[in-house]
Amino acid sequence: MIQTATLVVLAAVCGPATNSTTPAPSIEVHSLLLRLIEQVDVPAREAGVLDRVLVREGQMVERDAILAQVADAEAKIDLKRAEFEAEIALQKASNDVDIRFFRKSTQVAKAELRRATESIKTFPKSVSKSELDRLQLTVERSELEVEQAEHQFQVAKLAHQVKDNQREFASHNVLRRRVVAPVSGMIVKINRRQGEWIEPGESLLRIVRIDELRAEGFIDVAELQSDLANQPVILRLDLPGNPGAEFHGNVVFVSPMVDPVNSQIRIWAKIDNSDLKLRPGLRASMTIQTGKR
Repeated sequence: MIQTATLVVLAAVCGPATNSTTPAPSIEVHSLLLRLIEQVDVPAREAGVLDRVLVREGQMVERDAILAQVADAEAKIDLKRAEFEAEIALQKASNDVDIRFFRKSTQVAKAELRRATESIKTFPKSVSKSELDRLQLTVERSELEVEQAEHQFQVAKLAHQVKDNQREFASHNVLRRRVVAPVSGMIVKINRRQGEWIEPGESLLRIVRIDELRAEGFIDVAELQSDLANQPVILRLDLPGNPGAEFHGNVVFVSPMVDPVNSQIRIWAKIDNSDLKLRPGLRASMTIQTGKR
């Protein structure tokens, strides 16, 4: 009887057995379109003859990879001349021989004037007034020569800075004739070929980024929760040889506007496509795993 009573009390306190794990809520998006997140038309930055095209359509490239080369022989000559001029200016800017010489000359002139002054104190007629004036003038001239040499030394430093800036500009002009990838992605179109003349701003080729894609679709406003940004998603679609393939990503954008006709809101999620199995233009379905981050 005691055991029976205990079981009755426990049952009353604990209540009926329930499942402690409740499935996380989710939103189903039944029709989405895969689109590109990023595509870039790569322009030429300088006019000239297209010397080399170093990539082909369909090739994957990394950011800052050299894609093509505009003829740069003249730019390299200008760079070499600027480098020589900058080196000459540096030598002048670091040469303080005149300053040291004129400072030494000033010390000697002051010593002669001091000895002449001391001699006059001992022997009043030993040095004439004209000679004393000449020695004083020599000291003042030497001091002015020191100031002039210091001024020229500062001017030489400024001249070196100017030449160094010209060298950097010439180096930049050489680099501007390299066509580099602004983003990582796939070359999908080449507009110009080797030997053709190109103008600044003219599109040479197109790069699309396909390691991440945009899955774009619509949800009913009734399903909208307070905050879907960064919620994880699972994308599903049938691929050749892989029906029901799944890919992961997260919600990036939820439109603030509701379509007044069908009460739907546009959303898109960023989907990881690092294995390059997905292609823009495919249709898929998606589950938004709300309540997770």
